[in-house]
Amino acid sequence: MENYFRITAYNSAVDISVIMDSNGVFEKIWQFSSLLVQKGFKILEVGNEEKFLDGNFDRAPEDKQKIILRACSKGQPIYNGNTVQVSGRYYIP
Repeated sequence: MENYFRITAYNSAVDISVIMDSNGVFEKIWQFSSLLVQKGFKILEVGNEEKFLDGNFDRAPEDKQKIILRACSKGQPIYNGNTVQVSGRYYIP
């Protein structure tokens, strides 16, 4: 998988947390992070395909035009040991 990135972020203005993936949309991870920061999110976790374990959901197929919302919920993400969880979906950053 080329340029597969996963980010966990929190937006305090609307009190939501998200896990988002991109697979081929961005060349560099900072481009993905920058987009979310521009939308009011604080980046909590970030990684490429080599720096996180999938947890309880598979990676998204390649799509060079879409950012995939994998999970969202009201409030901040839940941290349990090495895992981060949003709306029942978890992975290990």
